[in-house]
Amino acid sequence: MPHATQHADVVTAELDSALRGGPFHVALRAAIAARGLPLQRVQHHLSRHGVKVGVTSLSYWQQGARRPQRPESLRAVRALEEILQLPEESLIRLLAESDEHTGGHRSSARSYRSLVEASGVLDRLLAEFGAPRDGGLHTLGHHERVRVGTRRELAERESHHIVRAYRDGVDRFVAVHHGDPGSVPERMSVRALENCRIGRVRRHHDTGVLAAELLFDIRLRAGDTFLFRYAVEDGTAGIAREYVRGADSPGGQYALQVCFDSAALPVRCHRFTQHSAAAPRGGRQELALSARHRSVHLVEPRLRTGYVGIAWDWE
Repeated sequence: MPHATQHADVVTAELDSALRGGPFHVALRAAIAARGLPLQRVQHHLSRHGVKVGVTSLSYWQQGARRPQRPESLRAVRALEEILQLPEESLIRLLAESDEHTGGHRSSARSYRSLVEASGVLDRLLAEFGAPRDGGLHTLGHHERVRVGTRRELAERESHHIVRAYRDGVDRFVAVHHGDPGSVPERMSVRALENCRIGRVRRHHDTGVLAAELLFDIRLRAGDTFLFRYAVEDGTAGIAREYVRGADSPGGQYALQVCFDSAALPVRCHRFTQHSAAAPRGGRQELALSARHRSVHLVEPRLRTGYVGIAWDWE
């Protein structure tokens, strides 16, 4: 059996090389080959993990003809790591890196964070609260004000929400804050500013995510509207270069304002959009920095599924 052994060694070496250097589709193809699984069996294993992906999609992924982008697809990638006996985050990391090389302007750390969020970290945090992602609320309006400090860090974020309940009994909202790469959620703090108070708080150190329960003190009935405001003090990471807002479903009006310290002003700013965490960016539009107020903003009359944000250059 020396020939078979040699072939297995070659396949294993190819897989090790692909997992180290990518790209994603080559590593996926090598992993499937190393385990000797036909795509129908891979699909069957995925279904047992509660993830539905077609054989055609799997084929496209390993050929590089398509890339996993939707949250369900990204959950499939995480399940594939377990099914194919790969190191945790190995395929997700390659997918983030390939995104960085295909036209994204964001750092690989932020790309990676977005992918991790979409593929389960935030879901697990929300599960600890026993809350679905939208908490029984539709967003009618959301205004965010981000303050960048003297060290060029993301110092604070303030959010003002206008929501409508679509079921009876809603009395809370789970606020989520994504720190920049290198942030320390344990040192962040949450303040209730209007019509709410702080409940349970959960943190995920590796991804810089903080989730806080905001309690309303009243129970909303289906159709009731509600306004509340809160802030997250951060300032725990290094230099900030962008702020991104993601949405799993369409919403109401969204406004984002980024304010800079007079001692640390960027040289240029622009807005951008992104269909999914793994998709390239588009919708670039330069934003003029107000000299008097030292701020830039964007307004989305109706927030669409995906991502929208503001990025800036320091020099």
